[in-house]
Amino acid sequence: MKISIERAALLKAVSQAQSVVERRNTIPILANVLIEAEGNEVQFRATDLDIEVVDKAPAMVERAGATTVSAVTLHEIVRKLPEGALVTLSEDGAAGRLTVAAGRSNFNLATLPKDDFPVMASSEYASNFSASAPVLRRLFDKSKFAISTEETRYYLNGVYMHVAESEEGRKLRCVATDGHRLARIDADLPEGAEAMPGVIVPRKTVGELRKLLDDDETKVAVSVSETKVRFATPEITLTSKVIDGTFPDYTRVIPQGNTRKMEVDASDFAKAVDRVATVSSERSRAVKLALDEDRLVLSVNAPDSGAAEEELAVAYGDERLEIGFNAKYLLEIASQVDRENAVFLFNTAGDPTLMREGNDTSAVYVVMPMRV
Repeated sequence: MKISIERAALLKAVSQAQSVVERRNTIPILANVLIEAEGNEVQFRATDLDIEVVDKAPAMVERAGATTVSAVTLHEIVRKLPEGALVTLSEDGAAGRLTVAAGRSNFNLATLPKDDFPVMASSEYASNFSASAPVLRRLFDKSKFAISTEETRYYLNGVYMHVAESEEGRKLRCVATDGHRLARIDADLPEGAEAMPGVIVPRKTVGELRKLLDDDETKVAVSVSETKVRFATPEITLTSKVIDGTFPDYTRVIPQGNTRKMEVDASDFAKAVDRVATVSSERSRAVKLALDEDRLVLSVNAPDSGAAEEELAVAYGDERLEIGFNAKYLLEIASQVDRENAVFLFNTAGDPTLMREGNDTSAVYVVMPMRV
């Protein structure tokens, strides 16, 4: 195999591939990226046996062929090469080496046989549809902060993507929760997604998928089966196993009867929470919200380090209420708001609180209170 490729194209492809590779591997081949050159393009394939990413890049292929080489090492080399360089990759099969040359730089890397590289079996997908990058980006970006990190509740370690009934009809919905907070985001149901099985997309896959969604013009082809999900753009295909488990009935924890309504400027609110939480040594310290007519007082009392208080003007017309929340959870939820105003709906100091953006019901957040 011998190819010449622009550094920028090579770096983009290799950086996506190497981020899938696990740093600590007991199986040497899994630390490698499979490079396949044919026609006028080269493919870079990496896997950790749960996720597989295939990245295509245009290249001048002098000799077609395939080999595998350490993904992290290749990425580091390409990253350090000068911008605009033309990189030549040539493989010596007999010696088991890959030469990386650019300008006066020359690297000789050990390879492993391409036949040892595990390729994820392709499955029959029950549902195939396409969605624009901004739609998918919103669905996953706004829900991923609520993914649980508890290994024991593995079925919460991802984003539940499914078709749901709403007041405006059927929607493509993403939900994540860790038992303390919940995010539920809706988007219009794309054509062809009606029969999609509900799947739990793992946390790592959500992180990798984010890299496919930066370009607003991109259309992403989504394929879903009971065991796998695939996201594909013209350059990159990301295939992942889904979490084998049942996502709990989240609708039961979304409160319906919360009538005490507070409307506040989202960015002012987030900054005020951040400021008062400064005195607390632990990030999980409770922030107390004391609500009175059109007035909110945020306070933190940390006996070992001090106390803080800040007042905000809000729109609130119900009876007086005092309620406490984990400062970190409040900040994460407030930072999801794209619009100016955040609307909080309370019931009592012991009940879950609902938050949404203005009158928009397509993004709904729930946060459990803390005793203060």
